[in-house]
Amino acid sequence: MDWMKMPPLAALRAFSSFAEHGNLADAAKGLNVSHAAISQQLRALETYLGVALVERQGRALQLTPEGKRLAQATQLGFAMISNVVQEVANERDARPLHISCTPMFAAKWLMPRLGSFRERHPEVDLVLDPTGAVVDLDAAGVDIALRYGQGHWPGLDAELLMSVQLVVVAAPSLVQGQQVSQPEDLRCFPWIEELGTNEASSWMRSRGVDDGPRGARITLPGNLLLDAVLRGQGVAMKIKEFVQEELDSQRLLTLFHEEVSGGYYIVTRPGFMRPQTRKFLSWLRQQREK
Repeated sequence: MDWMKMPPLAALRAFSSFAEHGNLADAAKGLNVSHAAISQQLRALETYLGVALVERQGRALQLTPEGKRLAQATQLGFAMISNVVQEVANERDARPLHISCTPMFAAKWLMPRLGSFRERHPEVDLVLDPTGAVVDLDAAGVDIALRYGQGHWPGLDAELLMSVQLVVVAAPSLVQGQQVSQPEDLRCFPWIEELGTNEASSWMRSRGVDDGPRGARITLPGNLLLDAVLRGQGVAMKIKEFVQEELDSQRLLTLFHEEVSGGYYIVTRPGFMRPQTRKFLSWLRQQREK
């Protein structure tokens, strides 16, 4: 379609409103504009097309034959647009709210609190996608991602939800009195990592151990990782706040504590936000303040 040859949409809308109501006053009221604005748009449309669309008959304005033809087309066109807009809006609102987060975050933080959101907004359908992999929000259709990091994801909006600390932990049965005072001391231990991550090598390199761990690695879904660590199957890097209970009961030992603070962030796409998304964001912010 050559949009350069189309008259201004505002003029077509004003003309369609006049054709529908049959007089300037009601047409103006229907569009919430002034009587003079409708008259001005009609004149502009006639000038653009080079034909008369309305003519005065006594004290009333009537459509010319050309005006009647255009009226049929505009009313049909705007009706079709209105119907499709409504369909798109309904589909948008009907689609469940898609939330992506790590399995550990889902189990330790989100699920224990989610009941309060369901009580407050039972009309909002949710899809919770617990995955260790960093997802493309657009490609995956994700509305909100809850991710650990420093808040820097290019092209996305990030808002701090909670500050956390990282710890390297293991079961006492795995360490069994062995001396662990430097990162190098962990090279021969097995490591347990969450699917989609490379925490062992990354942490080792950050501590100056370039060759990384030499022990076996076990890669598991996040919901199985903590159980494996508790059973003494390997060393793992965890969010301290998520294993605090196990540390307090001494079922896990803290081998190293990260000095640099990070946090879990609310990550969203910029621009338009669905009503369901706004409701969930409001609830998350309330949880942050508790």
